[in-house]
Amino acid sequence: VPAMIARELVLRKNVILKRSWLNFIVVCIALAISATYEFIEWGVSLSTGEGGDSFLGTQGYIWDTQSDMLYATFGAIIALITLTKLHDKQLKAQIG
Repeated sequence: VPAMIARELVLRKNVILKRSWLNFIVVCIALAISATYEFIEWGVSLSTGEGGDSFLGTQGYIWDTQSDMLYATFGAIIALITLTKLHDKQLKAQIG
């Protein structure tokens, strides 16, 4: 979802951007959103003390943060591959 929202915002703002860079920028934005969420989780974990592990739900998996960000990246790429044509069609219909 963040990838398609970022794509639409970049396209609607008419940013001077080569079309070939659009997907890269969108994936970077989605990854930045995921990393920000992980920082928030980390901050809450630190501020709650021992309750941090139960909040995070890591269940002893030390790569939880990295795998979450990897899945967010894969999700953004898959969304762009599968939804770009439909999204372009909907934007074209809205604009005229």
